[in-house]
Amino acid sequence: MAKKKETFLADLSPEQAHALEILQSGENVFVTGGAGSGKSFLLRHFMRDLNPKEFPILASTGAAAVLLGGRTFHSFFGLGIMEGGPEATYDRAANDARIRKRLAQVEGFILDEVSMIPGVAFELAERLARTARESSLPWGGMRVIVVGDFAQLPPVTRGGPRDWAFLNPVWDKSGFQPVWLKHNQRVRESDFLDVLADVRDGKVTPRVREYLESHMREHDQDDKSIRLFPRREQSEMFNQRELAEIPQPEVHIDSIYLGLDKQVEMLKKTSPVPPRLTLKVGCQVMFIQNDPQKRWVNGTRGTVVEIEADKITVEKETFRHVTVEKTQFSMMDAEGKVVASVINFPLVLAYATTIHKSQGATLDELWVNLSALWEPGQAYVALSRLSSGRGLRLLGWSSKSFMIDPKVQNFYKDLQSV
Repeated sequence: MAKKKETFLADLSPEQAHALEILQSGENVFVTGGAGSGKSFLLRHFMRDLNPKEFPILASTGAAAVLLGGRTFHSFFGLGIMEGGPEATYDRAANDARIRKRLAQVEGFILDEVSMIPGVAFELAERLARTARESSLPWGGMRVIVVGDFAQLPPVTRGGPRDWAFLNPVWDKSGFQPVWLKHNQRVRESDFLDVLADVRDGKVTPRVREYLESHMREHDQDDKSIRLFPRREQSEMFNQRELAEIPQPEVHIDSIYLGLDKQVEMLKKTSPVPPRLTLKVGCQVMFIQNDPQKRWVNGTRGTVVEIEADKITVEKETFRHVTVEKTQFSMMDAEGKVVASVINFPLVLAYATTIHKSQGATLDELWVNLSALWEPGQAYVALSRLSSGRGLRLLGWSSKSFMIDPKVQNFYKDLQSV
């Protein structure tokens, strides 16, 4: 067993190995770093020795929870959609014996993509933990590990300023030990790394301008690189248009759903797996999960060469053929029990996707228009998907699209000085 653990450690960079030591220290920890810095990779190493019943992993959204094999932060703490406001939400959860028991029994939790959790939800969860565990300690003595990059996608805030979790007093009260991964494991080109660093800080510097201008292209409809769009309707329309161009019959593969009707309907809304997967031999696809056998990762692209009832053969961009079988994606309830599942191939059409859905993927090439973005971090998420700047085909850009919330900027400046 010791030999196996040494092999795992050998996979980590010196920076990640040091971060793992901090994660194993027993403290509350905040793991952050830019895209491609290896946050998820580090997390998987840390989780190998954890009992998920005692130390569950929580996701910020339903789609992420399905891919992680975990449950959402809101469901675990009984927050729901916070109907009636914070106090009504607290009263409902605090008076629910199942929620109190669940929070009292765990050792702690890991929260992935903390940047998307509003501060009000973060505060309510901490308060509920103290109530359930009958302790005045932060989080009732529960150990808390949060992971994410506030310079990427923000929390959903309805009106008013963005409700970042780090602005809430509970953040400081939690006493997080910061782990900042600063080395990009995805990109090796120094000029592109410099550009990504500026974009992450919301700076349109001369080198950013020069780099973006040098990658401007006239749209080549025949180029098969993936397109990133800011809106879902745009990506779906592009995918269907490209699929229609292939002179092959469509093959429809209906997803198989298991579970009670109510939970299945919720899964249909949150799952990255469509109710019906429509493919053709010759169409481009992208994998939406990491393969345990490491034949592909989330974002790997390829071309369908054969479709059979129980398997699909995909030729990856490396020209290697892989056989893909159906996978079960599950949704858990707040107790960690699987309440609904969907079975289908872990593939989606790969002519286009949204910037939001591309988060977590690694792409070799992409087309994108950065002219009319509206959220902090969107431009950075789009550009940082690339493993090499050589793969960037830029249709347009505007300096107004490159934004960062000044509060996020100040947060990381303060973190730098710790």
